[in-house]
Parts: sequence; C-alpha cells; structure tokens
Amino acid sequence: MLPPGQVTQWLMKLQAGEEAALDHLMPLLYEELRGMARQHLRRERPGHTLNPTALVNEVYLKLARQRQIEAAHRTEFLAIAGGTMRRILVDYARTRKRLKRGGGQAPLPLDEVACFLTDAEADEVLALDEAVERLAGIDPRGSQVVQYRFYSGLTVEETAQVLGVSTRTVKRDWLAARAWLRKEVARDLSL
Repeated sequence: MLPPGQVTQWLMKLQAGEEAALDHLMPLLYEELRGMARQHLRRERPGHTLNPTALVNEVYLKLARQRQIEAAHRTEFLAIAGGTMRRILVDYARTRKRLKRGGGQAPLPLDEVACFLTDAEADEVLALDEAVERLAGIDPRGSQVVQYRFYSGLTVEETAQVLGVSTRTVKRDWLAARAWLRKEVARDLSL
C-alpha cells in the first residue's frame, strides 16, 4: 500500500516541471497503467505487436518528452496516460495503413513486415479515432467522456470528478456519445 499522499506529492512536482518526478510517479501507478493497457489491447487483435508492458513503456516515453504535465490528482494523470495510449495505438494503426500502401519505401516481401493489425482492424481504429475527433467539434464534453471512459478506463465517478460534473451527466453523455460514435463509425466503414 502506498503512503498517503505520495502520488499527490510527485504529481505536484511533475506539474512544477521537475524532471525526475515522472520517474518516481510511474512505478507508483505502474499496475494501474498496466491494467489500462490490458484493457486497450483486449480491443486489438490477438498477437498485437505491443503487450501491456510495452504499451506502458511507450506511454512513459511520450510523457517524458513533455515539459510539463498538468495533472493535479491520480485520476487526471490516469486520464492523460489513457489518452496517450489511445494516440499510440492510433499511430500504430496509421503505420499499418502506410506500410500497406508502401510508405514511400521500396517494396518488402510480406514475410519481412511485422503486421500488428489486420486491414479491417486498422480501419476500425482509424474510423473510431476520426469519429471521436469529429465528436469533439460538436460535443466537446461528450468526446472527453469517451476518452476518459473508453481510452483511459476511468469509472463514471472518476470521469465526473475530472470533468467537474455529476455522475448523472457523465452517464447521459456516455450513452449519447456511444450511440453517435456507433452510427458514425458504421457509416465511415461502409464507404
């Protein structure tokens, strides 16, 4: 069990821009981050190139490149980490699609290319990401709810805390956003 306030202390140092703070914070939240990574990867095809440990490591590398991370408490940090996981997986899907089209490189035999998503899975990941971006333009809070609930794995209560709204509002936004995204992704994939 963590000493009370230890995560909060490192988050304050992280907000202040202390370089070593992330190195101290990641081990404290490592198991939670691995759990989030497992959730993300369950939605990917079996045998994905990334495993939960590798995904958490990728998150660390991306976060370490940022000068300052604005997270006042554990839930906000986990939300940021979940969004980072989302971007990493979307980047992998884009890379998959680029490799399929040749990516400007000389053609390689297929057995030399490590495919981590099928074409259909890459299309689904990209369609969902694009739909979430469009949702942000018409319903910013709904988009945030999707990002916190789906990508960061936050509970309704944690999402409400981060957004400063009631759990009832989060549930309503979550329901509406999921329905809208389902329709949009289905439309995009049928093109």
